Amino acid sequence: MATERIGDGVFSPSFGAARDRFRQAAKALGATPQPFQIEGRGPSGEDLTIDVVAIGAAQPAKVVVVSSGIHGVEGFFGSAIQTSWLEGVARSGEELPAETAVVLLHALNPYGFAWRRRFNENNVDLNRNFLLPGEAYDGAPREYEELNWFINPKTPPPRLSLFLPLAAFVMLRYGKRTVQAAVSQGQHKFEDGLFFGGKRAEAATRLVQAQFASWVGQAPRVLHLDFHSGLGRFGVCRLLSVEPTGSPRGRWLAQRFAPRRVEPIGEGVAPNTARGTMGLWLNRTLGAERLYAFLAPEFGTYCAIRVFEALRDENRVHRRPEHPAYEKIKTRLVEVFCPKSAAWREAVVKEGLDLIRKAAEVCQDESWEAH
Repeated sequence: MATERIGDGVFSPSFGAARDRFRQAAKALGATPQPFQIEGRGPSGEDLTIDVVAIGAAQPAKVVVVSSGIHGVEGFFGSAIQTSWLEGVARSGEELPAETAVVLLHALNPYGFAWRRRFNENNVDLNRNFLLPGEAYDGAPREYEELNWFINPKTPPPRLSLFLPLAAFVMLRYGKRTVQAAVSQGQHKFEDGLFFGGKRAEAATRLVQAQFASWVGQAPRVLHLDFHSGLGRFGVCRLLSVEPTGSPRGRWLAQRFAPRRVEPIGEGVAPNTARGTMGLWLNRTLGAERLYAFLAPEFGTYCAIRVFEALRDENRVHRRPEHPAYEKIKTRLVEVFCPKSAAWREAVVKEGLDLIRKAAEVCQDESWEAH
């Protein structure tokens, strides 16, 4: 299948093409991709898999995990970074530090990637589906309930959009912070709505929960990068952490990854109130057994209101493929999470590769033991 090369990266036009390129790059390094099939099919009838590849030490003491695509459509850019890293290692012959491995988790939400949406086959936001013990798959934030009429219109997108004046009214009426809190926390009540965290653990969630420890083996140190896009200034990377504000581990990560900006997830909106994130679940479970640190590199694209409009419209047409604007809306969703801009693509791939190298370096830091 055709692919588009920009700089050291490779951006594919579809899930199938991205997966093929990823697998080929892994095999060129002598690695055997391990596919885990998820129920359902892609638009061309292709099977849907999460592919896992390990490079480096067979029994590592330090592991860098690089995951992509938990938010489906974000897999276009996440896959490009992972494939670029594999191809770069093959070209350069670069070796990882001693006793170190890199484990790549490709397309954690293959359905969303294949169908060009953020959510999975059950409309679930997988990064709100990893609930901790004692948390219930139930309810919605008060702010979401108040704004459900705006977040989830029941009608298909009209020919003439009134979104911007309506959004302006909502912002004035409820305030920016309330609107941000409504959409950032996730909800478990409106099954056809945006940011639905599900009614139970989804297949991909159960897979990660059951297999993650085996993917990293007995390594006592694991540093996990989970790539995201769509939030923040165009092309700018922020590192989002699940560590509490001011915690020793949070300060240590900020120092090691400086001058990059490390901040708690949701800082300035509703810090660490998002329930069901993969990073928090792994931090609580894997972190009880070994040194585990999680960072979500978040690459900015367009303004938040534009991204939200694209998500809102895609959710209104996904079950209506006959809608005349179906293809246009799907294409726009890809654009807001993986812009066609050559400058953006070059910048995010370069930064992504630098982060993987930096993570491997940080894993060697003995001061981690004290934090």
